[in-house]
Amino acid sequence: MGKVIVHLKLTNYSDLILRRLKLAKGKPRTVEVEALVDTGATRLYLKPSVIKKLGLVRTDTVRSQTTNGDAIRYKYEPVELELMDRRETFDVIEVPENVPNLLGQVPLEVLDFVVDAKGQRLIPNPDHGGEQMTEEY
Repeated sequence: MGKVIVHLKLTNYSDLILRRLKLAKGKPRTVEVEALVDTGATRLYLKPSVIKKLGLVRTDTVRSQTTNGDAIRYKYEPVELELMDRRETFDVIEVPENVPNLLGQVPLEVLDFVVDAKGQRLIPNPDHGGEQMTEEY
């Protein structure tokens, strides 16, 4: 299939809420990063350096199956992820700094994107006419 790299805009969701409630005056912490689209991964996975820039708070741990066996990963509070004019909120799972940021299958499905293997790019789901749609069946 080849590599599919996307540019993500990530915003600390707690910062957004505090600003909407007028409990914070500053701008929400936001970063723009590259991520590898990985349809074999489940969630949104970010490096510790990105998590630190966003000021995310650790909330839990999760078990992950990796190519090197099972691993315990830290889970962090959510971010608002923006990609190609679509946005949604996702929890973050930390990966080691030497692993790329990963955009897994759940965010792809929620944002309604699919991988165009021939073009080696991410595209809006053609089954939905390019419009974001959720499925309820």
